[in-house]
Amino acid sequence: MYSDEDRLRVVRLFIKLGKRVGLTIRQLGYTNARKEQAIQHYLDHGRCLSATVKALGYPCRSLLASWVRDAYPEERPRVGQAHEALSSQAKQSAVMALCMRQGSARAVAQELGVSRPSLYNWRNQLLSNEALASMKPQQNPSPSSQRDELEREVERLQRGVKRLKLEQDILKKANELLKKSRASISTS
Repeated sequence: MYSDEDRLRVVRLFIKLGKRVGLTIRQLGYTNARKEQAIQHYLDHGRCLSATVKALGYPCRSLLASWVRDAYPEERPRVGQAHEALSSQAKQSAVMALCMRQGSARAVAQELGVSRPSLYNWRNQLLSNEALASMKPQQNPSPSSQRDELEREVERLQRGVKRLKLEQDILKKANELLKKSRASISTS
């Protein structure tokens, strides 16, 4: 039925795949031709595990990554944290694009070549809770409530201007007093 060599190959594969029975069975179920097709698609289409899995409908990303590593040891496909290598500047640009978008987050992610969850993770890492809250779409308040809010803001700003003018006057007077005291000290 199966040779000792086949059995040994299966056991090695089982151990290599972290003693996961399901993954081992799935990998054994694929023919070499299908493996090669998946690997070739991966290599020809931007070395993207997710795009290959989505286009072909098989295998899972971790299995495809193991096939690629077996066939091309110099290749280092990453499962999961695929965008770790992006610079912080690139992540900041991606977050800016996400926050300033007119369309969907999915469209932004596709345009940038990253996943939607990655965009949101970066946004959460780079922005404070207050900044996130201020970006949430607000309900359209009535014109009268907007006007009332603006009038309160104007009053607050006018009080601030008065306070600053008062501070400026006090500082000017203190400066004059200092000049007079210095002048009287130097003449005595």
